[in-house]
Amino acid sequence: MGFREDVKKIKALADENRLAIMLALQHGEKCGCDLLEELNITQPTLSHHMKILADSGLVDYYKEGKWMHYSISADGVREFRDMIGSYARCDCKTDESVSCGCKEKK
Repeated sequence: MGFREDVKKIKALADENRLAIMLALQHGEKCGCDLLEELNITQPTLSHHMKILADSGLVDYYKEGKWMHYSISADGVREFRDMIGSYARCDCKTDESVSCGCKEKK
C-alpha cells in the first residue's frame, strides 16, 4: 500500500464525528437511524462521514429497505493497525546499531 492510501485511512479518523461513529460501532452493527439518534447529527452529515469511513475501508455497510446498516470492518481495522505499526515503531528492538533513546536505560 502506498502513502496515498495510508493518508486516506489516517484522515478518515482525523475528525471528531468520525471518531464518535467508530466508538458507536464498537459494540456491533447499527442502522443509520440509530446512529442519527445516538450522535445527534443530521442525515446528510452522517452520509458524508460514512462515505469517508467506508471509502477508507474502516467501515462496512449494506442497504436494507431505506436504511443503511454499518459495522466496523475487521479487515479494514487490521490493515489500519498494521499500517500505523509500520510508521510508529522503532528498529532499536531488532537492530542493535539503532540508537534512538526509546530503549530502557540500564
